[in-house]
Amino acid sequence: MSEYRVEKKRADAELTLTTGAVVRGCFFLWASSQTHEGPERVGDLLNEHDGFFPFELENGQTALYNRAQIVSVRLPAQTVEAQLESGYEVATRRVVSMLLSTGERITGTVAVFRPAGRDRLSDYARVEEAFRYVETDHHTLIVNSAHMVELREITGGEPQGDALDRRGLVGQQGRGVANR
Repeated sequence: MSEYRVEKKRADAELTLTTGAVVRGCFFLWASSQTHEGPERVGDLLNEHDGFFPFELENGQTALYNRAQIVSVRLPAQTVEAQLESGYEVATRRVVSMLLSTGERITGTVAVFRPAGRDRLSDYARVEEAFRYVETDHHTLIVNSAHMVELREITGGEPQGDALDRRGLVGQQGRGVANR
């Protein structure tokens, strides 16, 4: 191995592109982050720069993807990346329904890292980070805020879980709704 080579770890993920295509593979992450203690996370990589990033496809080839064309990233079920964010323990949680530019509707929980009184869903919507975590019952998603068409806070008897409906309608689990 070259003395100039920097070893990176791989993080499995599934990308949803603006074309509607779903791509499976892995990100290349630094062993240590420049912005926090510990290794780099997928969310760090996505929010670090504009433009392209390398992504290893399932067949072993590497492709470059433009961040602006990524609608969402689905992390493996066991990944707790969102919970590693500084202040996660004290952040206000909001259960939301999120309509994406692809017509997909996601139902999940977002953490609002703002002081009391400034922790509404509208405050979350104004955060500068382009890519944001959404925790569902089964997975953590990282959603590109440029592809969020609508955000609604869910209260009371509205559907919950990680039900998705590609027509933009929230359905009930098991009734024609795709689960991610």
